[in-house]
Amino acid sequence: MVLGIESSCDETGAGIVQGGRLLAHVVASSMDEHARFGGVVPEIAARAHLHAFDPVVRRALDRAGLRPGDLDAVAVTTGPGLSGALQVGLAGAKALAYALGVPLYGVHHLAGHVAADTLEHGPLPDPCVVLIVSGGHTSLLLVRDLVREPILHLGDTLDDAAGECFDKVARVFGLPYPGGPAIDRAARGGDPAAVAFPRPLRAAGGRDAHAFSFSGLKTAAARWAEEHRRRGGALPVADGAASLQEAVADVLTRKAVAACREYGVRTLVVVGGVAANSRVRELAQRRCASAGIELRVPPLTLCTDNGAMIAAVGDLLVRSGAEPAPFDVTVDPSAPLAYAALHPVAA
Repeated sequence: MVLGIESSCDETGAGIVQGGRLLAHVVASSMDEHARFGGVVPEIAARAHLHAFDPVVRRALDRAGLRPGDLDAVAVTTGPGLSGALQVGLAGAKALAYALGVPLYGVHHLAGHVAADTLEHGPLPDPCVVLIVSGGHTSLLLVRDLVREPILHLGDTLDDAAGECFDKVARVFGLPYPGGPAIDRAARGGDPAAVAFPRPLRAAGGRDAHAFSFSGLKTAAARWAEEHRRRGGALPVADGAASLQEAVADVLTRKAVAACREYGVRTLVVVGGVAANSRVRELAQRRCASAGIELRVPPLTLCTDNGAMIAAVGDLLVRSGAEPAPFDVTVDPSAPLAYAALHPVAA
């Protein structure tokens, strides 16, 4: 019975997993507190985690019908993320594990996103290609045994992540924060072919064949909006949002399917906050079906940050016989993704 704690950004999450089965998960978001600033404020996020930690854990235990003494292990995000936010989650998880006398496991945040899919679709195929798309990360990975073997990076973003592009362009378009959901909503009434936005690195070869770049697309969208406003015309936000969304979805899904073909992999797993985008899901489904590739995408509630995904990794680590974290485990806000377990200690 594993409790998972997530506090890397603006969501405080607690989830409970046993034997690959999700028993409960609760998320408290401080997004509304950040919205008036147009982005996440680290100090506000850390304070929000302090206030939410106990209530979120208690609600997760209540929903699972458990008492704290029923827990066998605690897993917590130790990186990457906002330093202060991570510290709050780790301190709370350490206190729980120490008080209950159970092992503690440090988990890489991105490995949690990968494991989220197992809570809906069962064990990951060996091998599978994983596309992680979120506000801060865009990566193509080759995954075999998630908790026993190193994770191979096929390609990463060279600059902005896909979700970061959505957030920044949404602000230029006058849409609210967070930008991803706002772009998705606005795009429903627009024409995805209205604006010929670029497809960065779509046909790149060599070492950039599986890499991503969204900075140029962000700039192109900003210049398009500025030109409309300079001419004094009303900005066709719906068309701009639909065209931007189409460009992002096109690049993401095209590269992901190409990676599956190149490595002879028959399963593509799409995870992270941008996996909730309706056009990304739709285009991935169509292209995977055409290529004979199985597509796995977690439910919307498990795409964004949550404690269930961290509990899922913890559960896999416990069942694999992995060593728990040492008591002096700390956080690594910029940790690269190499393994699912992340147990950094102070030098």
